[in-house]
Amino acid sequence: MLEISTLKDIGVLGENHVVECKLASGKDGKGELPKDFWPTYSAFTNTHGGDILLGVREKKDHRFEVEGVKNPTKVLDELWTSLNNRQKVSINLLDESLVRVLEIEGLSVVWIHVPRAGRRQQPVYLRGNPLTGTYRRLNSSDCLAAEEIVRRMLAEQLDDSRDTRILSGFGLEDLDSDSLHAYRNMFSGHKLDHPWTVLDDFDFLRSLGGWRHDRATGDEGLTLAGLLMFGQWLAIQEAVPGYFIDYQEQPEDKTSQTRWLDRVVPDGTWSGNIFDFYRKISRRLMADLKVPFVLVGDVRQDDTPLHRALREALVNTLVHADYTDRASILVVKDPGGFLFRNPGLMRVPAEQALRGGESDCRNKTLHQMFLMINLGERAGSGLPKIRQGWEINGGTLQLFDSFEPYNQTRLEMIWSGKTSGEKLGEKLGEKLGEKLGENRKVIVEAMLYDSFVTVAQLVKMVGISSTAVENNIRYLREHGLIRRIGPAKGGHWEVLDD
Repeated sequence: MLEISTLKDIGVLGENHVVECKLASGKDGKGELPKDFWPTYSAFTNTHGGDILLGVREKKDHRFEVEGVKNPTKVLDELWTSLNNRQKVSINLLDESLVRVLEIEGLSVVWIHVPRAGRRQQPVYLRGNPLTGTYRRLNSSDCLAAEEIVRRMLAEQLDDSRDTRILSGFGLEDLDSDSLHAYRNMFSGHKLDHPWTVLDDFDFLRSLGGWRHDRATGDEGLTLAGLLMFGQWLAIQEAVPGYFIDYQEQPEDKTSQTRWLDRVVPDGTWSGNIFDFYRKISRRLMADLKVPFVLVGDVRQDDTPLHRALREALVNTLVHADYTDRASILVVKDPGGFLFRNPGLMRVPAEQALRGGESDCRNKTLHQMFLMINLGERAGSGLPKIRQGWEINGGTLQLFDSFEPYNQTRLEMIWSGKTSGEKLGEKLGEKLGEKLGENRKVIVEAMLYDSFVTVAQLVKMVGISSTAVENNIRYLREHGLIRRIGPAKGGHWEVLDD
């Protein structure tokens, strides 16, 4: 949301994908809601939202100056009247908190913040027809959306889950039996006493949601989730022609003729379904990760928050994808970090998704299938855990969606060069005005990874006596670097890096 209060603020403005300036002087010069306000309103609601400033003129050098609106009350009356006219626009997303009249050096500017519409509100369209009146914002232009895009919006509006659709003409013969049996083995390993373990393949598939009977229509058959998870490549292509999954491991030298060090795509040598794609690339993603010496009980833990973050990012990409859209699933491993891209726009704003607590999964059956083998997180908690696991290792993370060239969501995870333990060691060392010392660094990093770590476990990690560990802990506490939360038994450690 813009912060505008002075002529200088206006002067540095430039129209872009979230800012639009319009003169709004009207034929008599006293002010009028411009006709081209409405395509911008529709475009902002159907993309990322944005700010419209009325009473601002664009000069020849593409900079802006305030012309002012002589009668802002007249303009606002037109705005509210038209917003509630369904022949003008399909929905009113504004309220009084989003519309203001700014007084800038004696001139009135009408500022309107247009929010992005929710999934169930899109498309926001003009003139009573979504196919001919839906706009999207591309760069600084308001463009009529193609019919294919509008129909996709309408489908997203109606369907809570896209993968429950029964596929006419597809059956069990289109599944890869090895994939299904490999999944069943993982399922049994995680749920030894589950009643589904004794079912035959058909009943097991039906229990998972891979086969469905529609009570309303009487239709029965393989679902899109069942085919995507366990299907054969050629059958999946027939059902969703745009389907493609791609893993690339790229070299550090981008100028070399070697485009990738490793690549996994459906090539006829394996099933091409998303379950086998997960199995093939999950180990590749984490092959080079350093594993700190952390014990839970007496068992070393090779599964760190970073491992869990990458696994969750992969599952998240697969279960939130719109497999009917044109972009491919793309996972890239690079010396600089990782990229996870899936077709389809986010159903929840990126900021909300990263905070957690709210989820709108596009493929709920696929999500449940992964959950049943202990992969993925419950609704609303996945992205916060990805962020936590990545940032604790010093990385930075960006999550956003894009409309060009096709609808896509991108999660970019970038290495910063140092782990959180290394950076924290430097930070705490500076705080003390001296080097923290290797033993204390190990203790602090162990507490970061496992806040419930015990003195006995620290003895094994550091290789010193329990007395020495306790002395180091006492030193860290006295210097305000750590503190104990709760009792000696049952409590946990907190590292203080402020």
